Amino acid sequence: MSATTPVVAVNSDLARFQDAFARTLLDSSAPPDAHIANLVSQPAFAVYRNTVMKGCIDAVQANFPAVTRLVGEEWMRAAAADYVRTAPPTDPALLHYGASFADFLAHFEPAAEFPYLPGVARLDRCWIEAHTATDENAIDPAVLAALAPERLANAILRPHAAARWAWFPGAPIYNIWSGNRGDAAFDSQPVWKADGVLITRPRNVVTWIELDAAGYAFMDACAAGLTVADAADAALATHGEVDFARMMSALMTAGAFGAIRHTAA
Repeated sequence: MSATTPVVAVNSDLARFQDAFARTLLDSSAPPDAHIANLVSQPAFAVYRNTVMKGCIDAVQANFPAVTRLVGEEWMRAAAADYVRTAPPTDPALLHYGASFADFLAHFEPAAEFPYLPGVARLDRCWIEAHTATDENAIDPAVLAALAPERLANAILRPHAAARWAWFPGAPIYNIWSGNRGDAAFDSQPVWKADGVLITRPRNVVTWIELDAAGYAFMDACAAGLTVADAADAALATHGEVDFARMMSALMTAGAFGAIRHTAA
C-alpha cells in the first residue's frame, strides 16, 4: 500500500468482499457478487460451502437438543438450514450460535403446528447461557438464615451470574422442555397450565427447578435491585397467598443468588 492509498477505501473494499463472500457462502441461490464471481466458479468453493453449512447446522442442532427431540432430526436440520441463511454466525465459537433461533421459530411457517417450540428453544438457549456464564459462588443459605428479619427485609439479593428464569402464562413450556432434555422421560400429554423455570449453575453443573408466578416475580424484582421486602410484595401481587419461607428455601437451595447487599433500614 502506498502512502497515498486511502485506508478507508481499502477497508471498504475488504468489507464488501467479506459481505459478498458470506452471503454467497450461506445461500447458494443468491447470484454471486461481481467481487467474488471468479471465486464462486471454482469447484472447491462448493465443497467449502457445504462444509460451512453443515458445521452451522450441526451447531444449531447441538445447541437446541430439546427442540430436536420434539421435532426429529430431519425437520430440525431443514429448519436450521433456513435459519443459517438468514442469521449467519457472528462469533467463531459456535457454542454461542442461535441467540435468535427462538424468534426465528416463532415466525417459521412449518413450526406453526408446534406453538410451544419457540418457548422450548428459549429454554435451550437459557441452558447455554447458564453453562457459559461467569463462574460465581452462590450465597450460602446459612448466611440468610443468620440474619435478623428486619436486616433480611432490607437486603438486596443479586441473582447469580448464571441464573436465567422464565414464566410461560399460556402453556407448560417448562414441563415440555425438561421432559426433552437428555434421557428424561417425556409425558406426551402434560397438564396444560402455566409454568416457569429457574435455570442456573451454582456448582459447575447446570440445574433447574420449576418456578411459579410468585417466584418469577420475586426473581425479576431482585434483578431490578429491589429489597427483599419489596421483592416479596411483588411476589404477593401475583398471588394473594405466598409461602415466602418455602419460596426462599427453594431459591436458596437452587443457588439462585450470587451476592447480597445490605441497605440502611
